[in-house]
This record gives sequence, C-alpha cells and structure tokens, in this order.
Amino acid sequence: EDGDYDAMGQYAQEQGIAIGAVNPNVCQDDEYKLGSLGSPDPGVQEQALDHILECCEIMEKVDSDALSLWFADGTNYAGQDNLRARKRRFERHLATVYDHLPAGGRMLIEYKFFEPAFYSTDIPDWGTAYAWALKLGPQAQVLVDLGHHAQGVNIEQIVGFLLDEGRLGGFHFNNRKYADDDLIVGSTNPYELFLIFHELASGEVSEDDTVRETAQNIAYMIDQCHNVEGKVAPMIYSVVNCQEAYAKALVVPRQQLAAAQDAGEVLAAHKLITDAFRTDVRPLLAKVREEMGTPIDPIAAYRASGYEKKIRDERGLANASGGFQ
Repeated sequence: EDGDYDAMGQYAQEQGIAIGAVNPNVCQDDEYKLGSLGSPDPGVQEQALDHILECCEIMEKVDSDALSLWFADGTNYAGQDNLRARKRRFERHLATVYDHLPAGGRMLIEYKFFEPAFYSTDIPDWGTAYAWALKLGPQAQVLVDLGHHAQGVNIEQIVGFLLDEGRLGGFHFNNRKYADDDLIVGSTNPYELFLIFHELASGEVSEDDTVRETAQNIAYMIDQCHNVEGKVAPMIYSVVNCQEAYAKALVVPRQQLAAAQDAGEVLAAHKLITDAFRTDVRPLLAKVREEMGTPIDPIAAYRASGYEKKIRDERGLANASGGFQ
C-alpha cells in the first residue's frame, strides 16, 4: 500500500517466495466505464497507459518476468463507439507497453468473448490476442483463461495451436458451468483439464524446439473466486486437480498413440486417451509427496492444521462487511 515495491521484493525473497505475474488494474475506477486503452477519452487512455507502464517498473523491482494484461474494454450498444478506432488505440498503446518491458519480461495478452461488455469486447478471442502478439514481437504471448470462452469451444485445440506457434504464454485456471464462473479448476469438467495437460505434456517432449521451449515456459496461474467454500482449501483442491490431470497426461503412451493416429485407428487412439484419463494416479502422487517430505493428503493436512479456524478467529466474522468465509 505504501508503494515500496523494492521492500516488497526483498521481503518476498526473504520468505522464499517468488512473485509471478504483475497484473495492472484498469477496470475498477469510474473513469474506465467506457474503457481504458480503448476509451474514446484520450485522458483516460493516458491514465491507463501510465498505470501499465508503472507495472513494468514494478516488474523489475519484484523480479517478475510476466506482465499479465486483461481489459474489460468493450461496448454495450451498436454505434456506441468506432470498433476499428478502438482496435487502433489498443495496438498503439500496447506497442508502447511492449517497448517498456524489462529485459526478459513477457507480455501475456488475455482475451474474453463477453462480460462486462455485452455488444463488443475489444479483445474477444484468442485470434485477436494472437494477431496482436505477432505484431508486437516475440516477448508477447497469449494468456488462456479457461472461463473466457463460449460454450463448447475446444480449448485444448487452441492450446495446441498456440503451442505450435510458440505463442502460448500462460493460463488462468478455473472452471465454469455457464459463463466466467471462476470455480475450482477441474471441478466441473476434469476431462477438459486432462486434455489441456495432454497437449502440454506432449509439447514438453516435442522434437520441435519452439514447441518444447514454449511448453516448458508456461506461466501457470489460478484465477478463481471463492465465496462459500473458504479461501485456502479451494486453492489446495485446485493445485491437486492440476497435479492429477498432469499425471494422467503423462500416462498416455505417446508412441502407441502416434501409431494409431497414423494408421487411422480412430477408436484405438481414442481408447488410449480415455484409458489414461481413467487411471487412478492418486497413489502415485501420494508416493511423490511422501518422497518430497510433504503431506501425502494436502487437504487432510490443511484441515488438521487448524489454520482455517485461526484465520477465522483473527478476522472476526462479526465485523465483516460482506462475503462469506
């Protein structure tokens, strides 16, 4: 709160914590009601740009290598603004941000097809983010939020495409039933999560240098909203779900799968995938945790720690102004 990010970076280092992506906030202030970088008001554009450039400076102070950009910008009604003009504003300002990235830093461009805008969104899909990343340069990549797609979109295919192009930068993991629900990742559609990790695991061992290096340098983030289930336990569940999905992806017999695919053996190839998904990898993960000296059941360990009761008592539920814990 005091703006001393040098001290913050030092404190994190002392605690053994590495700070991940820096996320500018250009959507909550009243000034941004018509957009930030896409706003028709040059003053608002400048305000948003200044904040994002400040975040580039913060990256250096906290030793972060990723600038994660999500914009709420869009319009609610046809004719509200010039769609091409908004596109050009974004391209101009993102180029300025790109030029201010610290050495080795990456710009991760997130997209969302609707909400909070309902007629048009300025970065509505992965294709827009990808096109802008290509224009900006190799340090610009696409960030995939699992909840930011229309119903039925094949997210794992998007992941495969961006991997192959070397432009997959990171994920915001969550799960949804309807829109951007921000539920525990893997809670609603664990098969989708597994198929995403299948693409990633395949990429990690690819003979293609671009694919392999991209897959091995993904920024994994959890972007969820927990209101009725506590705060810490859902995060642990999320990590465990990702670990299980990744472990199942490693079970896939890739040489057999490639042979079946090349031979056009549709059901044989599909069965190899579904067999891996149905494998119970929990005993394996328990063994790995035991070898690492960590609790074999993270959820049980958290429940037994008493930490949740401790933070509830310290917070004081009677004085809470809103929300649930």
